Amino acid sequence: MSTTDSSRDERSAVDKAISVMRAFGEEAHVGVGVSELARRADLSKSTTFRLLATLESNGVVERVGTAYRLGALLDDLSASKDSPLHDLARDALTPFLAELYEATHLTVQLAALRGSHVIYLNKLEGHQRLRSPSRIGGRMPAYCTAVGKVLLAGDGVAAEQALRSPRHRWTANTIVDEDAFADELDRVRSNGLALDRGESLETLACIAAPVRGANGQVVAALSVSGDAATFPALRYERVLRSVAYSASRVMSAQQRSRTAAA
Repeated sequence: MSTTDSSRDERSAVDKAISVMRAFGEEAHVGVGVSELARRADLSKSTTFRLLATLESNGVVERVGTAYRLGALLDDLSASKDSPLHDLARDALTPFLAELYEATHLTVQLAALRGSHVIYLNKLEGHQRLRSPSRIGGRMPAYCTAVGKVLLAGDGVAAEQALRSPRHRWTANTIVDEDAFADELDRVRSNGLALDRGESLETLACIAAPVRGANGQVVAALSVSGDAATFPALRYERVLRSVAYSASRVMSAQQRSRTAAA
C-alpha cells in the first residue's frame, strides 16, 4: 500500500490489527515476515510494524528471528478447551517425558490431537537449542509433524478428514499428495513410529511413538527432535518405544481408575 493509499485507509486500529492477525493464515505458528504481513493485510510496512510492536507487547504475537508468529496469549485463552483426557495425559505422562529427556538430552514433546491439529501438552528443551514452531499449549497441523502422524494413524475418523483436506506445503519435504499421505499413515500403523523429515521446518527432524489408553486407543504421542542435518532418528527408536510402552500402561491404569471412581 502506498503512503497516499494509507492516508485514505479509514479502518480503525482494531480493524487493522485484526487484518494483521488474519494475514498469518496457515503460517500462524511458524512465522511470517513484516513485508509479507503488510502485503496480505493491505497495509503499509510502517503501520504493520507498529501494530506488531503493540501486539507483541501484549503477548498476541511473538518474534521468531526476523519474522512473527501468533503468540502464547491466544493459546492461553483457548486452554480452557482442553479436554479432561488432555489434562489427565499431561499429568500422568509428564514424568515419562522427563525420562525420555534424561535418556536423550534432546528436545522431547508430549502432544495430543485436537481436531486437525496437535496441541503440545508439554515440552522439554534439549541441550541443543532448536528453532522449532512448537511450544507448550501451541498447535500445529497434524499432517506435517511426527506426533501428528502418530495421532492420526490411531484415529480413523481424524485420518479420513486429514486425507480429504488440503495440505499446505511448508517445505519441500511436506507430504501433500493424498495417496502418498495415506501410504505414510499406513507405514506409521505398521511400524508403530512416525518420522518428520523436515516436513514442518526444513532444519527440524523428529521421531514419535503413540501412548495408548485403557481401550487401546491412541490418546497421546511422545517425540524426540533434533537438527535435521545430524539427527539419527532411528538411534532413539528403542528408548522411545520403551518409554511409550511404560507410559501407555500408566495411562491405561489412570483411565480405568477414573472410570471406576465415576
